[in-house]
Amino acid sequence: MHIKGIVIDVTAHNIDELVSGASIIVDAADNFEVRMIANDAAVKHQIPFLYGACVASYGIQFTVIPGETPCLHCLLEHLPAQGMTCDTAGIISPVVQQVAAYQGADALKYLTGHQVTPILKSFDLWKNERSDIRSAASLKKKQCPSCGLKTYPFLSYDKRAKADVLCGRNTVQIRSAAETPPPLHEVALLRLKKAGLDVLENPYLLSCQKDVFKLVLFKDGRALVHGTNDIAKARTIYHQWIG
Repeated sequence: MHIKGIVIDVTAHNIDELVSGASIIVDAADNFEVRMIANDAAVKHQIPFLYGACVASYGIQFTVIPGETPCLHCLLEHLPAQGMTCDTAGIISPVVQQVAAYQGADALKYLTGHQVTPILKSFDLWKNERSDIRSAASLKKKQCPSCGLKTYPFLSYDKRAKADVLCGRNTVQIRSAAETPPPLHEVALLRLKKAGLDVLENPYLLSCQKDVFKLVLFKDGRALVHGTNDIAKARTIYHQWIG
């Protein structure tokens, strides 16, 4: 096994190069956008993708094997709604360990030539609840844009949130790729305020600040991250606070 650390912002433009020659792709992303980019790349290059996510006391895991199982795009309606993040809701470490254990076990099975059973596993350790979809293979969709029609929509730049540095303002503008951005009051109540941030809100925008960074979010989903002209840093703040 060869491990090479690369400090880079994963995008639709560089994902093909990043996964080139990989035997598996293990999901350790902290945002939905990167997961969908990795999913499309995995399907395109026929590389197993070990999806895993966790927040608060909840975890979920599924191993995508291109050509055999549904991909992450097929499973969207069965995945938890976006919104909570580790920054806004926190996380308990046993959840991380459990998800990583599932991923590690499936990685070992696949790399040693053993069968990986397509089970969509989800659980809440705090509530002591668990749900397994053992018929996950049946959820594969013929018209899935990623693994069915193979148009790989998340490898298109238009599907990714766009970011630009605003000249002379130490500010980065991020334009959401979502067709229908969530209402501002939902963002404020369900995400920012739960994270303990003081939110100023009016019918047109909301804003909040933490340390030297200030986020201003508009109704159309456009966001301004004040306090940096580093696009990668601004994206990190955006995903931590907004999801």
